[in-house]
Amino acid sequence: MLRIAVVGVGKMGLSHLSILGAHPDVTIAAMCDTSGYVLDVLEKYTGMHAAGDYQKMLDAVPLDAVVIATPTKAHYPMVRAALERGLHVFCEKPLTLSSEESRALVELAAEKGLVAQVGYHNRFVGAFAETRRLLDLGAIGRVTHATAEAYGPVVLKAKGATWRSQRSEGGGCLYDYAAHPLDLLTWYLGTPERVGGTHLGKIFSTATEDEVYSTLFYDDGSTAQLSVNWSDESYRKMSTRITLSGTHGRITVDRQECQVYLRDTQPAPAGYQHGWNVKYTTELTAPVWFYLRGEEYSAELDYFVRSASGALGSDEPAAQNSFETAAVTDRVIELLIRDAEQPGSGTGDAPGHTARRPSPADARRQRLAAVSARARVLLGDTVASGRARIARARSTRKAVR
Repeated sequence: MLRIAVVGVGKMGLSHLSILGAHPDVTIAAMCDTSGYVLDVLEKYTGMHAAGDYQKMLDAVPLDAVVIATPTKAHYPMVRAALERGLHVFCEKPLTLSSEESRALVELAAEKGLVAQVGYHNRFVGAFAETRRLLDLGAIGRVTHATAEAYGPVVLKAKGATWRSQRSEGGGCLYDYAAHPLDLLTWYLGTPERVGGTHLGKIFSTATEDEVYSTLFYDDGSTAQLSVNWSDESYRKMSTRITLSGTHGRITVDRQECQVYLRDTQPAPAGYQHGWNVKYTTELTAPVWFYLRGEEYSAELDYFVRSASGALGSDEPAAQNSFETAAVTDRVIELLIRDAEQPGSGTGDAPGHTARRPSPADARRQRLAAVSARARVLLGDTVASGRARIARARSTRKAVR
């Protein structure tokens, strides 16, 4: 049995506590939070050991691992303290507010030989995982362009000050929302060499952004458009979508389905055909022992437990949501902030380096390219949606016959 402490029992912490509490190979050794009221209620009705001081808990409670779900500003010192004590760590995203601190944690975890994972749950969504598999197979050839989007109704009016409304604490649309599609881009395309045309806009918030738009440039010549808005009430809940255009086809994927168009320029992967294909989450998602909010939340924690226990299967990736990949996303977030504050400075160079400011002509070309790419995506999405509906209708008619 893996002895785990859950640190921070807000929204995500309570979710993790519930899932891990039902895991057959886990013992909840402690839960830790600064809210005495929350701890009193949980201790009374669950019987779990409650701690109000993180350091004292680490010193007093025998543990194998910790799950950290506190505001992002507290991640670095808490994760470091756990790693220094030889504990495996699962930390909510983003890893830290500094790519330098994130890299330090990557190195410490590697030095200690510990499992260190970050809660980018989309990597455990069946449709997003299928997309990664298709990319590994080269199904759509070389990716030339991607669009990463996330929209939802989080901030729809001016709100009082909490850590989520302060970028310095890890709040805001960039850290809380955009980190997810950025992580998927990292998973699919790797590390961008620079970003440009970044806009961090306020709609209702005063101390942080509500919308994030940017272009990411990769060293192979490919590009990606980032479009994120958490003040969009036309969406009932958070919706994340990635579109990948390649030399042999195209993929549009969200949590519900994976739409794939394959050109006849090379053999189609097993289970696919040339032209339009649609794979649904019901056929791509493996069952879990405990369901709460979505299979992916249980799947990522089960993966952590089995990783820390040395029980991963031989065919499973050893670091699907590692500190190392999370540190790349943290670096991209830094580039976006830098580029928004000083246009033209969003390069992957070392901190403190200021890139050459683009000429007016270059800047104009970048803006036109971004607008053109966005228009192509919108048109392509409309066509893809129509073709997918036709494919589903044809499939239904065949089934009836």
